[in-house]
Amino acid sequence: MKKKLHIKKSDNVMVISGDSKGQQGRVLLINHSKETAIVEGINMVSKHTKPNADNPKGGIIHKEAPIRISNLMIVDSKGNPTRVGRQLDEKTNKMVRVSIKSGEVIK
Repeated sequence: MKKKLHIKKSDNVMVISGDSKGQQGRVLLINHSKETAIVEGINMVSKHTKPNADNPKGGIIHKEAPIRISNLMIVDSKGNPTRVGRQLDEKTNKMVRVSIKSGEVIK
């Protein structure tokens, strides 16, 4: 069974600790078993590759590395990092994620 996480794919997040602290990006991928996420433009690493079909010359490729989900915080529509709560939406009778700071629904 998967653990319920406060971050989903394509959320805008801010890094709250580590080398990339203060940077913002969009979540590209989430690994539930390791509780990590790959965020666009965050935690960049240099990977040395041999020549292959994708990269005929080989060389050094810069790509995103996974970052722990506990080091990420969702950014609301105003651009402020916020914690996530859950509320029952009266119109649809479904649980929705809401910003703790502003009370807005997170989409």
